[in-house]
Formats: sequence, C-alpha cells, structure tokens
Amino acid sequence: MKMAPTVLEPLQQPETVRVPEVEKGVGCNFDSYLLVPDHTLDERIAAAKQALGERVVLLGHHYQRDEVVKFADFQGDSLKLSQQAAAQSGAEFIVFCGVHFMAESADILRQPHQQVILPDLNAGCSMADMADIEQVEDCWEQLEEVGPLNVIPITYMNSTAAIKAFTGRKGGAVCTSSNASALFGWALARGERILFLPDEHLGRNTAYRMGIGLEEMVVWDPRRDLGGLTPEQLRQARVILWKGYCSVHQRFLPEHVERIRRQHPGIRVIVHPECRWEVCQQADELGSTEKIRQAVVASPPGSQWAVGTEIHLVNRLAREHPEKFIVSLDPNVCVCTTMFRIAPQHLCWVLENLTAGRVVNRIQVDAETRTWACVALDRMLSLS
Repeated sequence: MKMAPTVLEPLQQPETVRVPEVEKGVGCNFDSYLLVPDHTLDERIAAAKQALGERVVLLGHHYQRDEVVKFADFQGDSLKLSQQAAAQSGAEFIVFCGVHFMAESADILRQPHQQVILPDLNAGCSMADMADIEQVEDCWEQLEEVGPLNVIPITYMNSTAAIKAFTGRKGGAVCTSSNASALFGWALARGERILFLPDEHLGRNTAYRMGIGLEEMVVWDPRRDLGGLTPEQLRQARVILWKGYCSVHQRFLPEHVERIRRQHPGIRVIVHPECRWEVCQQADELGSTEKIRQAVVASPPGSQWAVGTEIHLVNRLAREHPEKFIVSLDPNVCVCTTMFRIAPQHLCWVLENLTAGRVVNRIQVDAETRTWACVALDRMLSLS
C-alpha cells in the first residue's frame, strides 16, 4: 500500500543509563513484575531500550499515562503513530503504548520485517468493542433485505481490523475525527446513505456540520431487529449511526460547559467531536486530539481553555504551558481506563523480553483482513 508517512517530532528521551548485561531468562514471567513499584523501573526500562537501540520504536498515544509516555520515541494519535512506526525501516519491533485497535492498525501498516507488540493485551477500547463484526455483518444483511438503499459504510479509525476490512470489502472507507467530513462527502457522492460506525456522536456531529439535519439521521441498535427501526425510517435517512460511544467523551455534559463559563467568563471551550451533540453545539471549537493540542499550544500566553477530552492530555498540556490556564471541562477525572492498563511494569516486561530474544504480546492481523483493511485505508488516504 502506498502512502506518505506523517512525520512527527521525536520526544525528548529520558537520561541514558549504563546498560547492564542481560541475563538469560530475564523478564520471561510477568508475575514477577507486578510487585515492583512504578518509580523503580525507570532505569531498567531505559537500559533495555538503550540495549535494543534502533531495533525498537516505542509509540505513546496522547492519552497514555505520563510514567509510560515519557519513554516514547513518538507521541501522537493512532494513525500518525502507525504511519511513523512503519517509516522507521530500521526498527524490527513496534511497541505501541495505546489500545488494541491501535496496535492492529500498526500491524496493518507495518513493513514486512516488523512486529507489533501491545504491552498489555487487556488494553482494549470500549467503543471499538461496541461494533462486533458479526453484528455488523448481520446489520448489512438486514439493510439489504429492506431493498436497494445504496449504503456506503464508513468506519472510524477507532474500530477493529475486522470492521476496517468489512468496509473495504463493501466499497467503504476508514475515517479519522479530523477527516470525517471529507469521507462523508466522498461516500454521499457514491451512494445515497452512509452507515457510520462505531461512534454515533462523531457521526452525528460530522453530518450536522455538513448541513444534514438531525431528522435525516437514525441510530441503529445492534441488539434489536432491524436496529429498532422501520423500513420507512431507513429509506428516509441519509445517515445510519451505529449505537456506540467513547466512554470518556460521553461523560461531558452541557451543564459542564455552562458551569465552566460561569466560573471563568471568557474561557474558550474546545471539545472532541466524540462528545455529545449538545456539548459540541455549546463549544467554541471542535477538534481531533491533535487539533486540540495544536490549538492550545498555538494560543497566546494568558489564554484560558476548558478542554473536553481525556485527562492525561489535558494535564500534560497544563504542565507544559503554565503561561496559560488549561483545565478539564469535567471537574471529575476523565481517564481512558483501558489505556491506563498499560503500566511501567508492562513496558519493562516486553522490553526486557526483547533484549532476551523473546517477543511477547505480538499483535497479528491475518493476511485477508489486512488486505481489505488496507483497501479501506487507501481510500481515505487518497483524499488527503
């Protein structure tokens, strides 16, 4: 698959340390790492990473915890990180400190000699899990039974490899939160309707900003026959939204926006388009994770921001830019609990295993799924 990788700036690395001689058998049993305090592993992680050198590239998603992301070679969102890792031709191992669908995406885009590792296999994504491939295939069959609806499937990047491959086989494509509008326009130029999954909020916010009315959108509930809809509702709809959401971004409510404006008059509210429609309507700006970061960083000193996204990114921005006032839109902590599963113990374990010649927690997408997922990704990248 042809693509021009997005170049990210390398992060500043922790201070290098003396590399100890790797003992045979070190790191093979994860249980031995569980009782080791987080802060005591920094030297071991840095030593293992230095021993591996350019053979390994370590990726850290924006939402990752600080004690892990500080070791990342590159930090960003899932697609950019996957592209950047594939561009590191000297790297044999891609250690993705993110969640399962991100590691799958890296495996789809990797070079033939590269292997992708997810430090904790339990680091999943609740949103991605809301669109099971069997449910999606059943949905497609039911839509076909209704009649010639001429539906084009579009899946968010935050979906499993199986769902990406499904959209590739059915003439659809993948989108990110930053290019969803372009993909919606592409799909509607080829069909009459869009099936968008797995996040109904991103789909609704994208369609509405394109001038599609709420009355032209319906929500497909995979737990009900025909998604809980009538054939007539489906025929009248332009966008069929899958009933799914991000557990972090759905926490933000309109009253959070109202409260922060009362507390800090003049503050700018910027939120992720995975947030509820009502929240996005009240915000000053919408943006992907990367756009949020860029907007806050580019603002002048003294700027005030209330940010509707995962708390680790918000807190990191606040620490890195003390000349600005940056707070979370939600006064309670909004942690991506599945991403938070990856701890220094997991990172140390996989790296020390690699130094001992063992690959653990490898993520492998089968050849057919990889091929069709690449088709869906290529369709997206062709619009860039």
